[in-house]
Parts: sequence; C-alpha cells; structure tokens
Amino acid sequence: MAEAIGVAVVGTGFGQKIHIPGLQAHHRTKVVAVYHRDRAEAEAVARQHNIPQVETTVDAIVARPEVDAVTIATPPFLHYTMASTVLKAGKHLLLEKPTTLRVEEAEALLSLAETKAVAAVMDFEFRFVPAWQRLAELLAEGYVGQKRLIKIDWLASSRANPERGWNWYARKDQGGGALGAIGSHAFDYIAWLFGPVRRLSAQLSTSITQRPANGELKPVDSDDTCTLMLELADGTPCQMTLSSVTYTGRGHWLEIYGERGTLVLGSDNQKDYVHGFKLYGSQQGAPLAELEIPARLAFPKTYDDGRLAPFIRVVDHWVNCIDQEQLIAPSIQEGVYSQLLMDLTHRSHAERRWLDVPHLP
Repeated sequence: MAEAIGVAVVGTGFGQKIHIPGLQAHHRTKVVAVYHRDRAEAEAVARQHNIPQVETTVDAIVARPEVDAVTIATPPFLHYTMASTVLKAGKHLLLEKPTTLRVEEAEALLSLAETKAVAAVMDFEFRFVPAWQRLAELLAEGYVGQKRLIKIDWLASSRANPERGWNWYARKDQGGGALGAIGSHAFDYIAWLFGPVRRLSAQLSTSITQRPANGELKPVDSDDTCTLMLELADGTPCQMTLSSVTYTGRGHWLEIYGERGTLVLGSDNQKDYVHGFKLYGSQQGAPLAELEIPARLAFPKTYDDGRLAPFIRVVDHWVNCIDQEQLIAPSIQEGVYSQLLMDLTHRSHAERRWLDVPHLP
C-alpha cells in the first residue's frame, strides 16, 4: 500500500468546511497539522477534527518533517506569500482560487513549483463534476459542431443582502469581489472546454457600496457584478455575466450553440454551487432534452455539502501528480492563465477598451 501523505491545512474557513473533511476522507492523505494565526483558534479546530499539531505561522508549518504537503484556503491577498513559503520548503501545494493578486505572482509560483519539482495544483472543482465532465466529452465528440456562440450566466444571491457584513471580500486590493470568487472558475473552464481566449472587453460594477462593520458602514470597492465579451482563439464569441448580488438569480448556466446542435448545462441551486447541475442537448433543431450522465462519471459518494465530493476528486488528482512527479491540469499553470484573464478584465474595465490576450508559453 502506498504511503500516506502528511498534509497541513492553512486557512480554517473554507479549509475547515471542505479541505479538512475532504483530506480526511481520502485514503492517501492524513491531516497532520493546522494553521491559524490565533493559537486558541487553531487548537479549537484541531480538537474538533482530531488534528495532532497546530502552528501560528506558515514557516513553522513547513518546518515540520511530517508535513509533506500543504493546502491553502486563505483570502487571496495572502496566497502569494504563503504559497511561496510552502514551495520554497519543497512541499507540495493545493491552492484555492483566485491564484494570487497579479499574474506576475502566479508566474513566480509556477516557476518555484517547477524549480522545486513539487506538485502544485489549483482547486478548480468544475473539472471534476460529473455533468461538466460529460459536457467536455460531448464537445470533444463534436456534438454541437462548429461553435457559433457561448453564453455564461452565473447569477448568485450570496451577497445580495446589503446587511451582510464587511470583510476582505469588500476590498479590491485584497482580491475581493465576484470576479475573483467565481470568475476565476469561469476563466478556467472556458480554457478547459473551449481553448484560449484571443481578446476580451469587460465592465465591472459595485452596486452595494457600503457594508456594516462594528456598528458603522465601511466602503466597498470590489466588484459585485461583471459583464464580459470574449473572442476565443477560434473566433467564437462568448458572453459572460457574473454577479453575487442577484436576488433569486437564475444560478449558473453555460450555453453552447453550434452548427450541428446545442448544449446547455445549468443549476439554479443558490445554496451550493456544485449540487444540482443538469445537462440538456439538442441536435438539428430538435427540442432540448435532458441528457443522461453516465454512471462511470458519478461520484463514488455524495455529501450534503456538494462541494465535498469534487474536492475529494481534486485531492485524488493532487495525489496522482505527487505520485507521477509532474504537473497535470489543473495545476498552478492553469492558475496562471485564470489570473492573466482576471488581470486583463480589470485593465479592460479601467481603460474601457478591448484587450488582446497574450499567448502564454
């Protein structure tokens, strides 16, 4: 039997909800330490999840000999410094999106991972969801033929209530906003399913400009809605609308229209961004009909929190990268591309113009 991989978890928000239980459920990973800057908080998490060691610095985490790998689920403004520390120590890395604050930081992490010959992967979960995997298969088989139009709507209500409290998510300089939270995923699956982007034009907006914090209102400058036009490398137009402030928004929908047929993938689940996806198809103008997802793609086990099953598949992918000693998509390399498109989105909005997307090596 292959040896267990000792993993430390850095970040106890999403890290406690998904990373720790997912790693503990996987047969090859063992959570051996947890980080929180407040020792009492770290010890409380450790007791709750039976984790043997706690640390209050990432330097101390990576110094532990039993730590082979680290997952990072902290706010984006901490990613570069923390991930650099992990990679410089020669530890394998699983990083939450968005990758960093700027593409130059993401490229530096990729360079470190290659230099240290460690497995650095991104938690781009949609690549591991059965309905999305079936969509990828049908596209590869030519179900729609030559693409004519791609349309993406991701309309969530998670921050529609203006009484929701102010935190780092309200700050553009700390990586907050809908673009980083969900656009990072969309940019990855566009590249995965359809290939690279040739150029883009974007508009960002902030409709809720203040949120409460400690009895006062503090300003919000991160985006809560983003509209984009993209032209793919093959010439296909793509329209994307992202928002986190749409009460009873339609959810997450991806529509692909081609010369031969149409594919529509979507979920109206507002509480769980993974549960609930259904795939519909039509060829030669026939009515849309729900398409079966083959049993071979099904999760071995599902959970009340739909994010857990695909995360376990991400862990499985990470373990495979560690075993094979190579970066396999979605690795930090895909994180670089997602970050590049986010940077260009911000720049396009600021300059109010279309921007070409450079080809990455």
